[in-house]
Amino acid sequence: MSTVLTSSERGVDRAESVSRDEAIYRHIYTAIVEHHITPGTKLPEDALAEVFGVSRTVVRKVLGRLAHEGLLRIARNRGARVAAPTVGEARGIFEARRIVECAAMLPVAAALSAADLRAMRRIAAEEREAESAGDPRQLIRLSGEFHVRLMAMSANEPLTEFLRQLVARSSLIIAMYGSPGGRRQGCRDHGALLDLLEQGDAERASEWMNEHLRAVESSLNFSDRTDGRPNLRQIFAAIDAPESR
Repeated sequence: MSTVLTSSERGVDRAESVSRDEAIYRHIYTAIVEHHITPGTKLPEDALAEVFGVSRTVVRKVLGRLAHEGLLRIARNRGARVAAPTVGEARGIFEARRIVECAAMLPVAAALSAADLRAMRRIAAEEREAESAGDPRQLIRLSGEFHVRLMAMSANEPLTEFLRQLVARSSLIIAMYGSPGGRRQGCRDHGALLDLLEQGDAERASEWMNEHLRAVESSLNFSDRTDGRPNLRQIFAAIDAPESR
């Protein structure tokens, strides 16, 4: 005898499925952008299905989402790999960031509240602490959060989501082409940007952002990097994926 689910029960099942898929997505996303997994690393569906205790169909859907965001490359009969941006792609991503983030300084300066400013200064302070502690993964996370949250203050949701993807792809570029001493160049200067925004000086804030992003790009050496095969189970077990992005 078959069991017929009520609409309420079906809704619960769908919600649980979405929550599970989102949790897997966050773990893989975090592993990529915080450099637990390096560009070019293969992510086999069967291995991930075993790690997360789900079907390959579920994994395939999550990988497709990450590929759509530019963090993975999926080739027919070859599976998924963490994207390894070319030099041309890297330069294009930083150019896109300059266009988007510099233009956003006007609406951000106009909308920035005292509460917003306090929140952003806390992130900037946490960045400095992470740098002093020699915690590059925390520094990467906080720097990305700073830029995306600043864009969110423009109240332009499409541009904020676009920047979130650009910031994530920038992390791949830094993983490939950055040097340990130069890859977070300029992070301490975020406080200087906030000073300009607090003064309502959108023009100088835009100039600052342009110089900042150019400095980060200039710190990259665009040489190839290679790493060994990762232990996926160990990587994902150690990741405390954030609740939201």
